[in-house]
Amino acid sequence: MNTEKNTAPPLVTTTRILAVGSLLGLIVLGLAWELYLAPIRPGGSWLALKVLPLCIPLAGLLKNRMYTYRWVSLLVWVYFTEGAVRAYSDRPPGNYLAMIEVALCLSLFVACALHVRLRLQAAHLRS
Repeated sequence: MNTEKNTAPPLVTTTRILAVGSLLGLIVLGLAWELYLAPIRPGGSWLALKVLPLCIPLAGLLKNRMYTYRWVSLLVWVYFTEGAVRAYSDRPPGNYLAMIEVALCLSLFVACALHVRLRLQAAHLRS
């Protein structure tokens, strides 16, 4: 059983909530964007499947697995790149949705990086 969850400093808990919230936000945004808000083709597109890789780390973040936080901080840059390109190249409202995607990616990266750093510091202080 993971007892660290019960003794985690408040900032570690905050970064965990921010990471999970940002990841869920990216999943919801990706689906809504490609199916309803600004699909590439009328009626939605298969591009909505781009959120499937984001569903994989969700379980690891919810279980508070350190390894998941580490690799999600790398995976998120693929979505950041897509958002940056589409923010520049799409027409409204797609470019505004891309800017939201960029913001969510940045918040996810910062949350994951801080979470890993704070947990490692807390583990180092305990030993």
